[in-house]
Amino acid sequence: MKTVMGYIAGLLFGLGLALAGMTDPARVLGFLDIFGAWDPTLMFVLGGAVVTTFIGYRLVFRRERPMFGETFQLPTRRDLDARLIGGAALFGIGWGLSGYCPGPAIASIAGLSAPLFAMLVAMVAGWFLARAMPARG
Repeated sequence: MKTVMGYIAGLLFGLGLALAGMTDPARVLGFLDIFGAWDPTLMFVLGGAVVTTFIGYRLVFRRERPMFGETFQLPTRRDLDARLIGGAALFGIGWGLSGYCPGPAIASIAGLSAPLFAMLVAMVAGWFLARAMPARG
């Protein structure tokens, strides 16, 4: 049931991104174009995500345990290292250059274009590169 709920959550996430227009890279690039034709849509999507997460965490943590799991699994590490900072920087650079975040990119595969294909190839190459790097200590 845990796996099914994961798929449902991913489907809802993807549907929300599609309904908000975030599968259109022009929206993301328009948000980053603050001195041109600025598009604030992404700011409202991110704001909605923050509010939803804020409320959701408060509701969920009132429970003793998750509905479909034994315990809550939260990250415990709080340190910053070169892998984390480098990965975040590469993610941001790729998002800014292509206009695609991994979720919307995968949701947009049906309308595959050359820029989307290039972004997906770069993303997969990044996964392999990250796996080849030594793990954090």
